[in-house]
Amino acid sequence: MLKIRQKEEGHKYLGFKMWTTAIILIALVVFNFPTIYNTSSDWIHDKAGFSVGHVDFDAFRLGLDLVGGAHLVYEVDTRPALDYGNVEDAVEGVRDVIERRVNAFGVGEPLVQTNLVGDAHRIIVELPGVHDVKAAIAAIGETPLLEFKEAGEEEQEPLTEEEQAQMVEKNLKAKATADEVITKVRAGEDFAVLAKKYSDDLISKENGGQLPLLNEVNAEGLEILDWAKTHTKGQYTWNYEEYDSGFYVFKHNGIEQGATEVTASHILVCYEGAEHCQLSLSKQEAFDKINEIKTQATVENFAALAAIHSTDGSSVEGGLLGTFGRGQMVPEFDQAVFDMQVNTISEPIETAFGYHLILKTDEVLGDQYNLQQIVIRKYTEADFRPPSGEWKNTKLSGAHLVRAVVQFDQNTGVPRVGLQFNDEGKDLFAEITKRNLQQPVAIFLDGMPISIPTVQTEITNGEAIITGNFTIQEAKLLVQRLNAGALPLPVELVSEQRVGASLGAESLDRSLKAALIGLLIVSIFIILYYRLFGFMAFLALVLYSAIVLAIFKSIPVTLTVSGLAGFILSLGIAVDANIIIFERVKEELWDGRRLHSAIEEGFVRAWAAIRDANVSTLITCAILFWFGSSVVKGFALTLSIGVIVSMISAIFITRLFLRFVIPHLGEETKLVLGNKRKPETETQVENQA
Repeated sequence: MLKIRQKEEGHKYLGFKMWTTAIILIALVVFNFPTIYNTSSDWIHDKAGFSVGHVDFDAFRLGLDLVGGAHLVYEVDTRPALDYGNVEDAVEGVRDVIERRVNAFGVGEPLVQTNLVGDAHRIIVELPGVHDVKAAIAAIGETPLLEFKEAGEEEQEPLTEEEQAQMVEKNLKAKATADEVITKVRAGEDFAVLAKKYSDDLISKENGGQLPLLNEVNAEGLEILDWAKTHTKGQYTWNYEEYDSGFYVFKHNGIEQGATEVTASHILVCYEGAEHCQLSLSKQEAFDKINEIKTQATVENFAALAAIHSTDGSSVEGGLLGTFGRGQMVPEFDQAVFDMQVNTISEPIETAFGYHLILKTDEVLGDQYNLQQIVIRKYTEADFRPPSGEWKNTKLSGAHLVRAVVQFDQNTGVPRVGLQFNDEGKDLFAEITKRNLQQPVAIFLDGMPISIPTVQTEITNGEAIITGNFTIQEAKLLVQRLNAGALPLPVELVSEQRVGASLGAESLDRSLKAALIGLLIVSIFIILYYRLFGFMAFLALVLYSAIVLAIFKSIPVTLTVSGLAGFILSLGIAVDANIIIFERVKEELWDGRRLHSAIEEGFVRAWAAIRDANVSTLITCAILFWFGSSVVKGFALTLSIGVIVSMISAIFITRLFLRFVIPHLGEETKLVLGNKRKPETETQVENQA
């Protein structure tokens, strides 16, 4: 009687565990997919007339490849950090500033991380759900680089051995490219196509290497003119021409007779929004006005009309621009004036400055060379040590800024920006002002000088003032930008990738379908092969999936396509653990154990194999997470979480389900083995033979 009572109590305890597990599963489903619960709640309210309320849980955090967005890569210029301290700390400072800037912009769940590629420090910014990418880039780019500079030129340090080696290596690659281009030109490949593919000359690259017509005036002193004079139409360089700036391949398209220099005047009518325009005329009003002037203009009265109507400085000289060659004016103006006849007036020509009427009064004719070129540039020390200007850097920068505030001049009431530095910045600023008494110290923002005050006395309180004829709004904006974080180091956007919302939605849809199909196929297999035990494993797999997804949401893990791939792979690993257990149970049954004993022993003996296999997988995940990029890290993280939970699922959850159903099985081993017989050993086979 005692044993029977103990069994009944044990089974009741297992029943309690099963009910608890069922409640946990329901709670996990509600947590993972609150929409299902809320929809059911609405249905109950409609049918039964009472409400069970709604729940509100955060959605899964999805990566930009699932919801669309932008992937930006910034390269950090670490050269200034060499003098200031630890480069890695400075780069982390840049990362922190960009992250604050992105958060202030309102980007949902951004990912900002550093990455080292060779010697290049990069900041990777992922902005899921952001479709106004230009605004996001502007928000990041607006974060100011604040610098304090003093008069003088930067001392150029010699290149390091590593930099020398890099320059030599790059130039060897450039020479190899030039050799490749020459080989293809000799083989008769299209010169324009090769120029667009290989040329480093941005001016001619987009035009298939085509240069403006060159002559003695606009090409004076250029090596290409000497080459053009000694070659004829259709010829090209049989080998590249090597100059200090690079490797050049030329093609001669003939000589034309035309204007090499022209003398011209113009009348300019600008409109609001045009460059350097101070007028409030609309574009249409400016167009109407220039056409009205056109109806009055003649060669004789052009200068008088220019003096009255032209909106630029040439009006004091009757619109006279003087004599100039090709390429000295903006392209639209340049083309119009060189195509005109002498002593004629053009139709209205629009440029970035407004609308022009042009009077061409003279031209000098000469030979003009029609040439194409491909340029493979060489690397020089300037690529590693840019030439300095009239200002040289001090060690004081935005990295030392504690806060910025809007102030007002007590005498004039003009707004200005007050700066307060930390202790290190305070000492640096005191040194700078001490050695620059009665000398200017320039304050640069994003590479541009915004204030160049003259130091009157040494400043030791760690406070500085930026004056710049600010409006109140401009001063507030500058303070907001500075307080959001001044970049310790310059950054450059080197890569921009966008994922459309529709493409992201398609990726998400396909990923979910793959997960469901994978779960369905695996479940059908284990149920058909292992029967009731397989069904118990299927239930454990459902609970396993709910637990893993809840962990993803709680951490939270940013799910990407690669992350979902890791989760789907972990489903297979979870099933694999159950298969190992079931095969061990079969072996115990074939060895004559009773069903209950075989199940318990099967779990015990399978644990070592499951543990070792999963530990090796976890070690691989750790290596991928430590050394991989963001995509690889996502895969490693979701797979490792899945592997850890799969061990718990196989050993505890599946065992719980089996313990619950064992009392109802008796000794029905067919539920595990089917009609399969124990495999015959080699000895048995030999005896039968």
